[in-house]
Amino acid sequence: MGRTWQALRALRLRLLGPQKELVGTDQFGNKYYRVPQYQTGTGQIKPERRFVEAVNRQAYEYEMGDFPTEWEAWIRKKRKDPPSIEEILKNENYRQEMKQKVKDVLEKDKLLQSKEYKEGLVAEPVHTQVKGHASAPYYGKKEPSQDPTSTASTFQPGSWMPPGSGSSEKK
Repeated sequence: MGRTWQALRALRLRLLGPQKELVGTDQFGNKYYRVPQYQTGTGQIKPERRFVEAVNRQAYEYEMGDFPTEWEAWIRKKRKDPPSIEEILKNENYRQEMKQKVKDVLEKDKLLQSKEYKEGLVAEPVHTQVKGHASAPYYGKKEPSQDPTSTASTFQPGSWMPPGSGSSEKK
């Protein structure tokens, strides 16, 4: 029975390839698998494959950043060994601390800038409001011109002349 079992296993491996093996899961419940390198029946060597089965996700809903960075690196073969949950949580805490430090530094910078503005050490930035392009005929006006007011049903080619053209004005 042992030889028969080995023969069936070898046949399944040749026909279907090796089975996927569960490598780990993340804190969200996503499962990460690998299929080891194997040789097909024709002698072709298939490289190792790594992939994830996401929880409650369709393939088209996937976006970068939906999975922990450490698992992304493992799937893309940027790292050899899969990450541990402790490593992921430690790195996540570090990222949160960095975000808080950046927020604190930005708040201190804003306070320093406002103090410098009040003391007159630095000129306040000028806030400009864009009203249109300078080459537009209505630049500086509140609304663009309403000319021409023709519709497609009444328009006659060559009938409209722009305001200020020499042929429509009396000389």
